[in-house]
Amino acid sequence: MPDPAAVATLTLRPIGVVHSPFRDRLSAPRQPRAAGGALGTLELFKGNGIEHALEDLASFRYIWVLFWFHANEGFKPKVLPPRSSKRRGVFATRAPYRPNPIGMSAVELLAVEGLKLSVRNLDMLDQTPILDLKPYVPYVDAIVEANSGWLDTEAAVAAAAPADPLPDYQVEFGPLALEQLDFLLAHGVSLRAPVEDVLRLGAQPHGYRRMKPKGDGWVLAYKAWRLDFSIQGPCVTVARIVTGYRPDSLANGKEPELELHRAFVQRFG
Repeated sequence: MPDPAAVATLTLRPIGVVHSPFRDRLSAPRQPRAAGGALGTLELFKGNGIEHALEDLASFRYIWVLFWFHANEGFKPKVLPPRSSKRRGVFATRAPYRPNPIGMSAVELLAVEGLKLSVRNLDMLDQTPILDLKPYVPYVDAIVEANSGWLDTEAAVAAAAPADPLPDYQVEFGPLALEQLDFLLAHGVSLRAPVEDVLRLGAQPHGYRRMKPKGDGWVLAYKAWRLDFSIQGPCVTVARIVTGYRPDSLANGKEPELELHRAFVQRFG
């Protein structure tokens, strides 16, 4: 059995950074083909011959981007993928919780201008470090006899009871929640649309839906905010929003974003 201590440490150096409309993991699509045509830019760093390395890349319509999951929170041997009814080994998934958080996405290359590559169907977060670029070559990358592993089984099960639910519920906001949403919007934070997208799926906790029971209702964690909601029939009602920071963090923290949370607590308690 190989001795991990005897294996040389590998050093990776980013060659560029992603400029993306997705600022957090909740807003990012789970795959490039689910990105809805999202546009972005891959900006490569100057020096080390990168300029020459890009020659001829524009002749390809699609490229592979290898990147670092910089917002990842560590290694998890087993994870619960969105379309799975049970936990799976992380190597059998595309989840970011890997021993070495390396990701890969096939994106459409629209243009190469200097060290900036315009791409479509981007699924990476803003400021994601880029490790490498490779052309997507259909005759070697598209294997027609490939199967979908456990996803084939889940697809059959999903025909009777989809594991990844479709938007179904009507989302409403109570008077206090509406006032709080207006307060946050006036301070540059727009919660309503992304929260509605999550809650239209109902109270079904999953790896990418951070919610849990609370008393007679539920609580949704979205970024640094917590939303108390209830469900009656096909309707989800958000009653109020609270900060996700603990009192000691609000009292002693130095982070700039805490100012809004302090103002929110002062206004709404």
